[in-house]
Amino acid sequence: MNEPLDRFERIARTAWEVVPSVAPMDVVPDASEAIEQQHPFEVRNIHPDLPKKVRMLFDDGYWEQSVFEAFKYIEKEVKRISGLRGKTGYALMMDAFNETNASIALNTRQTESEIDEQRGYKSIFAGAASGIRNPRGHEIDIGDTPDDALDYLALASLLLRRLDAAGVR
Repeated sequence: MNEPLDRFERIARTAWEVVPSVAPMDVVPDASEAIEQQHPFEVRNIHPDLPKKVRMLFDDGYWEQSVFEAFKYIEKEVKRISGLRGKTGYALMMDAFNETNASIALNTRQTESEIDEQRGYKSIFAGAASGIRNPRGHEIDIGDTPDDALDYLALASLLLRRLDAAGVR
């Protein structure tokens, strides 16, 4: 098989999912048509701080790489904010968000509920590093669809927004 042609065929077959349709000039779109004309990143409210490369890769049909770059960015942000060195991925997240001695505290950790929240986000960040970022960094073809990629990018956005809400970025 010819990999460039196979990738082109994947892109062409799913283009209707990625490229919004354009209404004729004399038609005033209603709200649902306006949403259809938006880029999927706007429809899904993907965090604007993700590197521009993430959107470029997505638009070019490199959905796995787009997701990989987004989660590399999250790891880099966690390293920067936490100041932890010598750790990556799962180990980094477990240390950075440790509920008893957190480098990145998402709340005051004064109540049982706050401790549970810190522990939960520690698990989500660590799980994303292990289950989403790592396979895309070590495998050749994961097979993400545009919808899969948008779901993963929405999770990346949620994680960035939680860091924003904690005031640590």
